[in-house]
Amino acid sequence: MNANNTLEFNIILETLAEHALSQKAREKLLSLKPFLNERECKAKMQETTEARKILEGIGTPPLASMKELDKILDLTEKGSMLAPEQLTGICGFISSCKRTKKYLNKAEAFNTGIAFYGHSLSPLDMLFGEIERCIRNEGVDDGASSVLRDIRRKIENTKSAVKIKLEDILRSKKEWFTDGYVTIRNGRFVLPVKKGYKNQLSGTVIDTSSTGSTCFIEPAAVRKLQEELSLLQIDEDNEIRKILYTLTVLVEEHINELRINKDCMETLDFIFAKAKLSIEMKAVPVSITTERKIIIKQGRHPLLKPDLCIPLDFEILGGLGDDAINGVVITGPNTGGKTVALKTIGLLSIMAQSGLHVPVSPGSVFSMHNSVFCDIGDGQSISENLSTFSSHIQNIVAILQEVSRESLVLLDELGSGTDPAEGMGLAIAILAELNQRGCLFVATTHYPEIKDFAKNTKGLMNARMEFDRENLQPLYRLQIGEAGESCALYIAKRLGFPGHMLKRAQMEAYGGRSSKLRDRPTIMFDEDNTNDEDNTKKSDNVSHNKIQKEIPKEKTPSRSESFNIGDCVRVYPQKSLGIVYRRTNEKGELGVQIKDKKQLINHKRLKLFLPASELYPEDYDFSIIFDTVAIRKARHQLAKGHDVIIEYEEHD
Repeated sequence: MNANNTLEFNIILETLAEHALSQKAREKLLSLKPFLNERECKAKMQETTEARKILEGIGTPPLASMKELDKILDLTEKGSMLAPEQLTGICGFISSCKRTKKYLNKAEAFNTGIAFYGHSLSPLDMLFGEIERCIRNEGVDDGASSVLRDIRRKIENTKSAVKIKLEDILRSKKEWFTDGYVTIRNGRFVLPVKKGYKNQLSGTVIDTSSTGSTCFIEPAAVRKLQEELSLLQIDEDNEIRKILYTLTVLVEEHINELRINKDCMETLDFIFAKAKLSIEMKAVPVSITTERKIIIKQGRHPLLKPDLCIPLDFEILGGLGDDAINGVVITGPNTGGKTVALKTIGLLSIMAQSGLHVPVSPGSVFSMHNSVFCDIGDGQSISENLSTFSSHIQNIVAILQEVSRESLVLLDELGSGTDPAEGMGLAIAILAELNQRGCLFVATTHYPEIKDFAKNTKGLMNARMEFDRENLQPLYRLQIGEAGESCALYIAKRLGFPGHMLKRAQMEAYGGRSSKLRDRPTIMFDEDNTNDEDNTKKSDNVSHNKIQKEIPKEKTPSRSESFNIGDCVRVYPQKSLGIVYRRTNEKGELGVQIKDKKQLINHKRLKLFLPASELYPEDYDFSIIFDTVAIRKARHQLAKGHDVIIEYEEHD
């Protein structure tokens, strides 16, 4: 499973990228990954710290967005002529570089390495001045060259002469025209002549109106002036192109400095985006270590609202020592925050290893990991036809194939989604394997047997999410060192659940044991290939290499033995209702009568619907229900001393 998406690190990166101005910096931030080199990771953390120090000291840096700058520089190198708006973009970029250089000169007072990026920025004063002189309002200015100034003066004079002549014609023959002003069509000065008078005016029809009632005519009197104007406009265009090519060549001569400036600005954009995120999240720099330990003080999930987020305190000190803890098993009620705690641990670890500040209190420490693996949430897939349990197992199998001592593993609701007994067994086997591999791992569960296993196994520790029993509300606080309870029966009792049903629920859940007895370890598996030479130092501890078999002091009935004759049960998967007529056999099968058929059904497929005590009076003769008339008659004869053979017909 993709840990980045599961832990929502991708959302953190999207938020981070929003603080960048340049496209390249955004792309780089979106692809940010945890560093695998401790020195590099610490250096990136330090640059985030320095950038935040500068931000808080002298404000936001005047960085440029550099939109399409790459495209402009590429066109320059290919020999293309840059347009005025593209040269304006170059000029704006140089201006941002000059302001950023001054900004970083001030930042040198903070004694940070980032401030010295300013020495890499070239001011490019000559290029900036020449572009600014020639280009105004995204166009070539008259002062770009004396030739261009003369041409444009002649163009204006010629236009004025054309307009004067045309206006004279308008005033002398007003009845010929639809409007009293000179207009331009297809780049030429024309008069709007009524259709009926078009033959009265000597000239060339340039265009007509959509209705055809007006003809736009260029009078013969201004044709020579119009031709002069066209030639002047061609000269103007040639001179403009000459100026633009000259400026493009000038840009090309400074292409290396421009690219260095661009790379420098993108790097600064990248670094300051991390600092802006740090301020936004009220985060702090943290210690990074290759030691196998994580210490989180008042950690907050960065995607939760601060006023709704309960700070997390967490500690796991792994390693090879006798006191080392590789795994923490978190228990507690549903909606108590176990999954949020799990995600917080994983997300903050990835953020820290990526050189980002973390929303924790000072003194927090994060270990370097070669990988972060997680199995969190309902992985049911309709398209792949996978159940939740199957998906979990597939994820865990994939994790076990790649996990090593330097990994961090996060498992949510371990062993869920299947038969409780088998799920518990699988969960313990997974925890034992991870413990043996020596990686750091955190798992959440409801199984009491797993709590016992963690309590009695070297290298594991319990933790619980606290619960307010008075107000029946989760407190979302993690307490290391103690196992939690689901509190389901307690909550049900406080909410008025019927007493007789609550008693039955407790018997089904714990086999009639008291709260003290249920904390006692149950029978566990004993692996044949483990070495227990070093595991006999403490008789009350269970080694991480071997799960000891312990026999309870008092025998408790198994689930199959908890059914009584006369109990109404629901049979799965059909969900049919039936009545128990025979107790369990050595295979764990019970006799159940469904309608008129008697069947032997494994107890795992049965769920109590109503106990016999609520359906029938005491000492009820169940033969009335289950025996045929012939069998009851035979029993009657047997009671009189006759030898009778009774045969039952059963169906598989």
